[in-house]
Amino acid sequence: MSCTKSMTDVAYDVLSKKKRSVQFNKLWEEVAKIYGASSDRIGRFYSDLSLDTRFVSLKENKWDLRERRKFEETHVNISEIELEDEEVEEIEDEGPSVISEADEY
Repeated sequence: MSCTKSMTDVAYDVLSKKKRSVQFNKLWEEVAKIYGASSDRIGRFYSDLSLDTRFVSLKENKWDLRERRKFEETHVNISEIELEDEEVEEIEDEGPSVISEADEY
């Protein structure tokens, strides 16, 4: 590694200098160049970015800083999500799941 910051810290710096959201692949290219990361780290970067509350994933695989976005743009109102009747029935029919000792290993 040629950078002392984490990849998400580098991503924060990159996005801070931009005026708008950035496609994930473009963000990765810039972060990997600065950080000195190889392409095998892209999955880890995506996971870290997803878990870091400073960032928000937008439509079309674009990313931005959460602080630049309105609350309505970054949160899903789950009360507005409608499930198909069949999906609700499947969930209700499944009942509680039982884990055997063999499943725990």
